[in-house]
Amino acid sequence: MQLKRRHCWTQSAKQAFCLLLVALLIFLLRHIWPNITAGNSGPSKVEGLQTDKSIMNTSISIWTTLWTSFESGTALETPKLATTNQSEVGHLNDTEIQGLFPYIINEPVKCRQNLTAPFLVFIIATEALQVEARDAIRQTWGNEHLIRGVPVVRIFLLGKDEGEAVSRQQQMLQEESRKYHDIIQQDFLDSYNNLTLKTLMGLHWVARYCSRASYVMKTDSDMFINTENLIRKLLRPELKPKTNYFTGRVIRNNAPIRDRKSKWYVSEQEYPNVMYPTFCSGTGYVLSGDLALKIYTTSPSVRQLHLEDVHVALCVAKLGLEPIDPPSHFLFNHWRVPFKGCDYYRLLTSHGFQPWEIIQYWSMMLSDKTKCATSLNYSS
Repeated sequence: MQLKRRHCWTQSAKQAFCLLLVALLIFLLRHIWPNITAGNSGPSKVEGLQTDKSIMNTSISIWTTLWTSFESGTALETPKLATTNQSEVGHLNDTEIQGLFPYIINEPVKCRQNLTAPFLVFIIATEALQVEARDAIRQTWGNEHLIRGVPVVRIFLLGKDEGEAVSRQQQMLQEESRKYHDIIQQDFLDSYNNLTLKTLMGLHWVARYCSRASYVMKTDSDMFINTENLIRKLLRPELKPKTNYFTGRVIRNNAPIRDRKSKWYVSEQEYPNVMYPTFCSGTGYVLSGDLALKIYTTSPSVRQLHLEDVHVALCVAKLGLEPIDPPSHFLFNHWRVPFKGCDYYRLLTSHGFQPWEIIQYWSMMLSDKTKCATSLNYSS
């Protein structure tokens, strides 16, 4: 997994540094020392000595830079997570939170453009080719101006693809980013096995660039979200924001799948335990804004799994927390709920939609809003 190669440089760096030191000493002995010992034996020697002194000064400059980098721990290393202890979590300056991978596309000021901090941030896993899905979400449940007086931010999470068409695809993605300012992309391979990296990217972005957000919802681009229900009935802006809050489709007593043919296969070497910790389905879960930083900074110290919802649960468990059941078991659904009557006014999530279906179901829900309004009476 790409994440692993980012954390194994320390010993290699020391070895490489020693080799570099030997090479530099050999260079000095072969190219500079003969001229110094020759003394002033003529103009050509003096010119040669001056040239070699210049080389020596450059070599010393390079040496000094390398030594400083080595002493500070940055030589031959890639960006890595800021190290924190539990008492520091939640108190870091945003510039101290380093990302696992460099950003290719970023929106660092998106949450700072308004005086009011976002109430809710959607972080939505997607792929470069899913343009229609992103457009459908922008028109429907991901509309940032959907609910008056409640600031909502929407970002789409992407890695980097490989292949012949990548250059043109990346150009189109850049154009989409300039138009909508809702694309976040980092330099890791965009694949199913890297969904954990994608989610960590979203949590990093929230922790660093949108740390005052009250709530965060991680979801996917094939989901239908009843945003008004989510905000008005579950999170409730009129109340003080919760902390250490984590909810969704809560799954308990779930065992790892050991069948190699399964999409969700996990070997005993990756995860030896008999059961996963209690987790929320990755199709859609909600956490309080403070947990974004806590989960992100805890992540390096727990077992890295490609099942992102389980990985997040491992982080939450290490923090001494557990998912909270929503007010109704029917609210979060990791399957597709048939559109029937006013059911979509009671739920929060439904899974497995084509872009045109998201738009169609959204329109149908709005057209029946008055008739179904009275069916929204559940307590939070």
